[in-house]
Amino acid sequence: MNDKILNLIGEQTSPLFRIMSTSNVNEPNRRAFDNNISAFHIGNGFFLSAAHNIRSDANLFRSMQEARFQKEVIAKCNQDEVLIMNRCYILDPRSNKRYLNIGDQKDVPLLIAALRRINYDTRWISLYSEDICKPYLIVNFKNSLFYNDVAVTQLFSSHHMFQETNINTYTFLIELELVEAFYSEDFALYRIVNTDQQVIDKIPTANISFDLSGLNQSLYCLQGSPSGTNLGRMVNEFRIEGIIDHHAVEIDRIGGNIIRGGTRYLLKGYFRFGSSGAPYFAYNKENDKFLVNAVQSEASPIQLSIANNREGNFQYVNAIASPLLIIKGELEKYIN
Repeated sequence: MNDKILNLIGEQTSPLFRIMSTSNVNEPNRRAFDNNISAFHIGNGFFLSAAHNIRSDANLFRSMQEARFQKEVIAKCNQDEVLIMNRCYILDPRSNKRYLNIGDQKDVPLLIAALRRINYDTRWISLYSEDICKPYLIVNFKNSLFYNDVAVTQLFSSHHMFQETNINTYTFLIELELVEAFYSEDFALYRIVNTDQQVIDKIPTANISFDLSGLNQSLYCLQGSPSGTNLGRMVNEFRIEGIIDHHAVEIDRIGGNIIRGGTRYLLKGYFRFGSSGAPYFAYNKENDKFLVNAVQSEASPIQLSIANNREGNFQYVNAIASPLLIIKGELEKYIN
């Protein structure tokens, strides 16, 4: 069993990754990463994650083409708001784009308020659909080779691979598209696009189990390490304390509120805040295999958190997870 655990957390063998909303990907000096969430590979370039982050509000956008900026933003602003927009979004004549450049932090709430008043949609799902930013898979290695393969590494453009000396790692960016979001069940399915199949074939895969685990059974969560960085992985054991017919309301000021519901696990163990989208594995003793059984969905309710206090508290003793069983039919359309 231990060797299988090491495979789950190993840099070269783990199916766990991050997806981030990436702006200006081909402009290294302006490239920006936001909206970090865990995800895992289920084969042939498909990745599963949670869905609740993509309808959250980014509040701002990083850049926009000038013609569009004038038509969709400036034209709807009043005189004071125009001044704020022109002060915070600077035009680069070479690219003919406006880029976010805030010189005074006091402008931030004014800028957000202006975009809210004109009802500009800055939810991540809308920024994706409008091509203002895109979801990218973030893959990190200690050396400069993609899974230690020289030939496959050469398939990446210079804009999609770079060294991050401050964290002593090499980062590779792989473009994704959102295939389908199951908001009530809190799943999002992504697919790699515009990428050579040789790259996809190198990425480790997690096998799926649609079985519903029972009370007091163990599941093993593969999540980011508790160091607080986005690097490193850990596997820890959770016990199923309850099976829930869930109901929760997620606020969406533009698209209308989302009702999250259906079967969930209530799990007790160590849950690191920020691990939404992380996979839970069931261990099959007969076959000596770990099979993905659920996805981390919500942070624990306040009454189940450590010290009954969420503020400044980034670890929890309980988590709510969505079993893959609840999207079995929809998911099999893509993976079969």
